[in-house]
Amino acid sequence: MALKTPSTFLSPLSLPKHYTLSIFNPVSLNIYRKSTPLSCKSTHSHSPSQLPLSDTKLLSSEPEGTGAASPTRGDRFLERQQADEAAKLLIKEIKKTKKKTKKVLKVNTATACCYGCGAPLQTSEVDAPGYVDMDTYELKKKHHQLRTILCGRCRLLSHGHMITAVGGNGGYSGGKQFVSADELREKLSHLRHEKALIVKLVDIVDFNGSFLSRVRDLAGANPIILVVTKVDLLPKGTDFNCVGDWVVEAITKKKLNVLSVHLTSSKSLVGIAGVASEIQKEKKGRDVYILGSANVGKSAFISALLKMMAQRDPAAAAAQKYKPIQSAVPGTTLGPIQIDAFLGGGKLYDTPGVHLHHRQAAVVHSEDLPILAPQSRLRGQSFPVSSKNGMAGKFNSNGLNGFSIFWGGLVRIDVLKVLPETCLTFYGPKKLPIHAVPTHEADEFYKKELGVLLTPPTGKDRAGEWRGLETVQQLQINFEDAERPASDVAISGLGWITIEPRRESLGISESNFAERTKELHIAVHVPKPVEIFVRPSIPVGKAGAEWYQYRELTEKEEEIRPKWYF
Repeated sequence: MALKTPSTFLSPLSLPKHYTLSIFNPVSLNIYRKSTPLSCKSTHSHSPSQLPLSDTKLLSSEPEGTGAASPTRGDRFLERQQADEAAKLLIKEIKKTKKKTKKVLKVNTATACCYGCGAPLQTSEVDAPGYVDMDTYELKKKHHQLRTILCGRCRLLSHGHMITAVGGNGGYSGGKQFVSADELREKLSHLRHEKALIVKLVDIVDFNGSFLSRVRDLAGANPIILVVTKVDLLPKGTDFNCVGDWVVEAITKKKLNVLSVHLTSSKSLVGIAGVASEIQKEKKGRDVYILGSANVGKSAFISALLKMMAQRDPAAAAAQKYKPIQSAVPGTTLGPIQIDAFLGGGKLYDTPGVHLHHRQAAVVHSEDLPILAPQSRLRGQSFPVSSKNGMAGKFNSNGLNGFSIFWGGLVRIDVLKVLPETCLTFYGPKKLPIHAVPTHEADEFYKKELGVLLTPPTGKDRAGEWRGLETVQQLQINFEDAERPASDVAISGLGWITIEPRRESLGISESNFAERTKELHIAVHVPKPVEIFVRPSIPVGKAGAEWYQYRELTEKEEEIRPKWYF
């Protein structure tokens, strides 16, 4: 028996001819799983001279990477596994960095802002929003209490001062202008990229003017809860069932999909509990943004919402101490205000109002803005006045035909062709005087009384700067049932005028009523660029519940139609 040399034990095992050993490449991540048949040699093997030629070559030659220090198959397998795991981790990290770069930044909470208006705190400009004296700033900063600072402008606003800060398209003339309406709108641009719950507010007194018909440009595909504010201002005896149905019909025509509709009053807390319950149900850990046009009542709504939520949520109770400031000045909120109102995740945000150039507030002087905001329940003022009051004699048997009615210095209605029994009822701020004069005297009357009897503008100085009622719109209003209002003419940012084809209380009777044309013709004059809306009449007062008719719905409409609550 031939003696076994050390090379015999240290040489690699012999393989069949069609298999060869490949040198392991540590860079490669491929794992070879194909099984390799091995031929085991007996201890009683032949001498090297008796072995096949191929086996002799394997025994006699030692290729690179073999020998006592060469890695075993198990070591090579582990190396491959470790390289594979490292590659997987690297791919995960790359994906994470890509997601971070694509993600849109949320509201920047790193900068300290005034909790009343959301303006960044500053110590340089005394008259600018966000100003606080240096000593107070340094003291609050030292104790990490910058979020508890109320700026100087907010303190003045809370005491009734009229301080505007928004200029540009949709801003307000007079006073200082520190930020443009477009800049405020840009602060809301991130919403369409966020996963949030939107609570959209609409003023019932200025429903069309404050509606934000293109709200999806700001909110994106986020779900929307529609909240109608200031319902306590509607005339006494109003049936909210009728108003709720009217609102749902209006948003259906505007093709806006909402989760639900809520009629609310921040003053009396009507409907606020329903909104709080709906928010808790639908937010699902997301942030909640209160969105709406300027001066629609967002800050007052948040105050009422926190008050209602504080009964069950200690986080909302704590947030009441530092809530946004309320003011009659449009543009009070100048930046997003974060409120920690929920225990279960997500934040509540008050947002700057969307300033619309087509509302009356955008054309009057800043000091006249309080006149446009109703402070008490609306009471319609009708023309011609009922004969019971002995004032119908001002108008002849032809009714309002040939007369012009001024609504302050902001609106003029020329009655061109109506029925003798036709009545116009004005719903809006009580501080706006209403005067009726013959149409042929209207131009001279307006020039003479603008700034005196016809306000706003208030005073002859502002009247001299007033550009007048440049927009004239001819309206033809058709009606079928003379016992119901034909329609409303809504003036953006002011109120509305209900047009009744026939009011029996006027004491004017005609036997051939059925033979008359069912058309009403009027001309409406407003400042440029204030918008005029013709809409179905809103059912207000006791009479509204009598004439309002509910539309019959199909099964499909009932399923997709949003529910309303109050």
